[in-house]
Amino acid sequence: MNQAETFLETVKNRTSCRNYLDEDLSDEEINFCLEAARLAPSACNKQPWRFIVVKDLETRTRICRDGLLPGIPMPWLKTVPVIIALCAERATSTHRLAPLFSGVNYELIDCGIAGEHLVLAAETLGLGSCWIGWFKPGKIRRLLKLPRSLKPVSLISLGRPEKKTEPRSRLELKNIARINKW
Repeated sequence: MNQAETFLETVKNRTSCRNYLDEDLSDEEINFCLEAARLAPSACNKQPWRFIVVKDLETRTRICRDGLLPGIPMPWLKTVPVIIALCAERATSTHRLAPLFSGVNYELIDCGIAGEHLVLAAETLGLGSCWIGWFKPGKIRRLLKLPRSLKPVSLISLGRPEKKTEPRSRLELKNIARINKW
């Protein structure tokens, strides 16, 4: 299998994991994922992403108990060994002023790219991950003692999957892409 096929296979196999083994991750595994995220491109190379790696059981428990919005139960999150809070640093003019003119929230795009690098890196290590957007940003800010300049944009669970989830179906390329015009 060539490099392109290997990459596409990684992308195809990456799924949202909601069943984790009760096993810690090594610092090397976590740092590998963070390094992949660090290398992501960003608007004007401002690199607004910041990561808080939560390994402490008490803090993870408080995130699960107090930091999630009601209505969507996530009992599996209580068993994950690592929760990464992906935050946007909003201290640069690119991320504060440019959206006023363009209407584009560049820090969200940039953090999305970095987060996807992170979860794809996890997949290459055989780790499971899941993007979580159903949380209370203010509560996460207080629990993790974030400075005012950091905005929590996502939580990402990271751990060893108990079982591999089958990839979900995707729309065919012919249904989502056109050349030159729709």
